[in-house]
Amino acid sequence: MRSLLADTFPKTLLTGFVTFTLALAANSGESEVEVAESSTAASAPAEFTVSGRLTLPPDNILASIDTAPDRAAATDALASSAGAGSGSLKRFGVMPQFGDLDTMVERRAIRVLTVYGPGRYFLKDGPRGTVQEYADKLQKVVNEAFKTGLLTVQVPVIPVARDQLFPALQAGYGDIVMAGTTVTDNRQVGVDFTNPVSKPLKEVLITGPSAPRLGSLADLSDQTVYLRLSSSYAESVRKLSQTLVEQGQAPIRIEAVDESLEDEDLIEMVDTGLLPWAVVDDYKPQMWREVFTRVTVRDDLVLRQGARLAWAIRPDSPQLKTFLDTFLKENREGTLFGNIIRNRYIRDFNWTENAMGATELSRYHKLSALFRKYGTDYGMDPTLLAAQGFQESRLDQSVRSPVGAIGVMQLLPSTAKDKNVAIPNIDELEPNIEAGAKYMAFLKERYFSGPELDELNGFSAGAGLLQRRAWADSPTAARSSGTGL
Repeated sequence: MRSLLADTFPKTLLTGFVTFTLALAANSGESEVEVAESSTAASAPAEFTVSGRLTLPPDNILASIDTAPDRAAATDALASSAGAGSGSLKRFGVMPQFGDLDTMVERRAIRVLTVYGPGRYFLKDGPRGTVQEYADKLQKVVNEAFKTGLLTVQVPVIPVARDQLFPALQAGYGDIVMAGTTVTDNRQVGVDFTNPVSKPLKEVLITGPSAPRLGSLADLSDQTVYLRLSSSYAESVRKLSQTLVEQGQAPIRIEAVDESLEDEDLIEMVDTGLLPWAVVDDYKPQMWREVFTRVTVRDDLVLRQGARLAWAIRPDSPQLKTFLDTFLKENREGTLFGNIIRNRYIRDFNWTENAMGATELSRYHKLSALFRKYGTDYGMDPTLLAAQGFQESRLDQSVRSPVGAIGVMQLLPSTAKDKNVAIPNIDELEPNIEAGAKYMAFLKERYFSGPELDELNGFSAGAGLLQRRAWADSPTAARSSGTGL
């Protein structure tokens, strides 16, 4: 559901939620980034080691799709590799579509795939961010170019998990990837790229207060680096690790983090000391230097030079590529429009909330028994339940919203009274948390089959909006799963 609810994400940034979740794990002596055996680790080349809890598609997904004999096989490859990802897209009406620009104009839709992220794509009084701005601009230019009149071509934005971007593109669930993706040799095997949308950049190591001293990249030998396996950083770290092995040193251990974590989340984790270091594009920590003050950008520890960001499309779309290259020449970074959009979103640093503060942790410790009790009773992860409470109210039962939502879990009285929840007295602390857990469990059972983070998206959306979305996509299916909520 993360892939569909473009207007329901509960806050503008997951960062505070992620840090809060990991802070709770750290305080309980556990780690959200677990070291575990996996099939990926078993099959990994000798020059690097992969550990971590892997629940998302492997790196070779592009190869499996690229070598598929036809598009149906490509779609099957996506479905089998992505687990619930493509199922959620299909379930909510996003179906595979192929063809070049002329076909897209004929069907009145050019679909943009992206990921949630501060500045890039977020919700604040509706969809906002650089991707939404570019989608709106592209929609205007396309309709002017093709003189569509009242039958306008729409450019909808479909957020997905980051490791689903290229598989979803290949399998026809979107037409353009706009997500700050780096052009790499491996990626060019399965997709085509537009002309660059950015100036050349570097992939660098950033360190935080918990990092040991590093004199050179060679000091990463036998150390653990935390990253998304779908990222270009993974390719860079593997190349470095292979070089170290060839020099007779120990390989670098790669700890796979969840694909829902963006670079900004990793930067904050480094700043708080939850991670010792991370690999990111050099411009990203500069954007956050006024917020995350304990991060050191190691410009001397460079893993990739001259990297370029670009939009990705399917290789069988030459018309679309030509059109986008012309569009970007007039609107990319460095143009008037590009600079306006960049400054509009990159200079706004009012994104984060301090989830590590003494007040928040004190509230959590007081409420942790209730989150454990009702999380267990209703089959929800207690830590994620607590994180949702933090997102909604900073764990403050006294909070009341302008629309009447109450307490820690910010539930409306009408929601609590509904037959699917039916928990009275939500103005009191314990019933409020129980009602929140039961409501989230209801959403999980009725609407979701993917990761539990999806229920967090749906919590603030409300069952009514989920039902309306399902009705719009498939009235028959929606009618058969009707709810009074």
